[in-house]
Amino acid sequence: MSEPLTIDVEAAVRAKLPGRYVPRCIINWLKKIVHQDEMNEFLKTHTDIYDFDFARIYLTEGLHCTYNITGVENIPQTDQPLLFVSNHPLGGLDGIVLALMLGEQRQYNLRLIVTDLLMYIKPLNGIFVPVNKVGKQSREYALKHQQLWESDMDILTFPAGACSRLQDIKGEGRVIRDLDWKKSFIRHAVQYKRDIVPIYFEGKNSNFFYKLAYWRKKLGIKVNIEMLYLADEMYKAKGSHFTARIGQPIPYTTFDQSRTPVEWAQYVKEIVYKTLKLSTFNSKTSLNSKLKP
Repeated sequence: MSEPLTIDVEAAVRAKLPGRYVPRCIINWLKKIVHQDEMNEFLKTHTDIYDFDFARIYLTEGLHCTYNITGVENIPQTDQPLLFVSNHPLGGLDGIVLALMLGEQRQYNLRLIVTDLLMYIKPLNGIFVPVNKVGKQSREYALKHQQLWESDMDILTFPAGACSRLQDIKGEGRVIRDLDWKKSFIRHAVQYKRDIVPIYFEGKNSNFFYKLAYWRKKLGIKVNIEMLYLADEMYKAKGSHFTARIGQPIPYTTFDQSRTPVEWAQYVKEIVYKTLKLSTFNSKTSLNSKLKP
């Protein structure tokens, strides 16, 4: 049995901010909100478990979460690599649930694009491909992304690039919704000939998270403070049940010159929010996790 992997918040901060002084009180606060001790205790008792196996055990034994997925029959039965896109309500747990579910349906031939901060959860490194949310992309990350898109792996991504926020939307009032979806997933779908499978994931973070994000933006504070609380939000979701709906695949040939990539990205986002979110369709196939701790 190998030595247990550990989460080291201080090392992560030093790596992100080389040469900068960070007060001990800030380090201790970060350790608390990312649940370093709790996470390390779980890792200590679950050694030599990685990737999808770790995701399954972490969801069931660590967080006691369950889920059901409808529309599974919409996942194409093909050897061609697919691009799964979803709204991003939770900022972490939704990715783990979807990666596990889609992996089960696609022979675990799947990778998830995530912020590089999640790479410190080392047992999941095998299914994560990092993107740097703070600063420029490194050459190493750029190469990993190119290799991923050129591979035969399915890809799961969240085009918003960040989890949903509380927003004032004309005609709807104040609602929780993704930020604008970036156009890059459209460009990649066309370039690498990947059909897109849209997903709506139902879930929400705490009111504290949304209020913090809302007023941080209103006050003009550029530092994404609320992102630091995503691990805390994951632990607040203990015992939750989540629902996801899978829509009809969209052929990559759909995305022609009749619209700009930005407009096509909005088109797919509207399918997720205006069709799948409100959907009451009777799915032929529904997956329900009945996993118990």
